[in-house]
Amino acid sequence: MSTTESEKVKVMVVEDDHFMQAILNEYLGTKYAVKVVDNGLDALAILQQGDLPHLVISDLNVPKLNGMELIAQVKASDFFKSIPIMILSGEDSSETRIKCLNAGADDYVVKPFNPKELEARINVILRRLGK
Repeated sequence: MSTTESEKVKVMVVEDDHFMQAILNEYLGTKYAVKVVDNGLDALAILQQGDLPHLVISDLNVPKLNGMELIAQVKASDFFKSIPIMILSGEDSSETRIKCLNAGADDYVVKPFNPKELEARINVILRRLGK
């Protein structure tokens, strides 16, 4: 039985690197309805327009509204705070990971990443949502 686009889990990817956008879109697009935006401000605007994903995957270092600021904005909103956020970043310091998780991120994956591990971590979050 095939899944229609409207039945697919919606994943918003916030990433400004075009190469990484392409990799994530190609890999995740086979299973999920992926929307890629290249800055945090556009991601927030899409949420405010009511286009709510099941999961947000964000780089930390995106322009206009970085990953930490995006976490803060999403988690401060009664409308958006239940949307899980996964940080996908080249920043590998334990301090940064702890800061993101304490701010409300649901997971933190370091680049470069194993696509199968990323998918497994996405599945853990989606299972908690009942998806």
